[in-house]
Amino acid sequence: MQDTSARYEDDVVAWAEDQARLLRAGRFDAVDIEHVAEEIEDVGKSEQRELASRMAVLLTHLIKWHCQPERRGKSWRLTIRNQRRGIELRLARTPSLKAMLQDAGWQQEIWVDAAGAASAQAGLDELPEQCPWALEQVLMPDWLPD
Repeated sequence: MQDTSARYEDDVVAWAEDQARLLRAGRFDAVDIEHVAEEIEDVGKSEQRELASRMAVLLTHLIKWHCQPERRGKSWRLTIRNQRRGIELRLARTPSLKAMLQDAGWQQEIWVDAAGAASAQAGLDELPEQCPWALEQVLMPDWLPD
């Protein structure tokens, strides 16, 4: 049998298929435990990154909506709606992510990312250092910062 740790480095997809086959066959002695554990942890990190990305995009568009009323349009409204829906679905599929939403440090990191993106995309300066809106508002389906 081929060394599975070497395959991990060469072709992670083939390695993953091999590992799944070994696990299903009950061949636990042949499983690349360390890399399997890393990949499982990465699944959780991927879910966290997806939530953070969606929140940052949502906040970026809410900032632009608030600061540039003359540029409001269907595209921004759709982006806001789609990000809220994506966040809702992500939280429904992975309820443990809800704890992240309550983490003040995480919220601040997302705000900094969103404010930076809004500044870069729309030339907005002088944005607040912290999000001026409550998380509950931000996630409400029809709320917009007017």
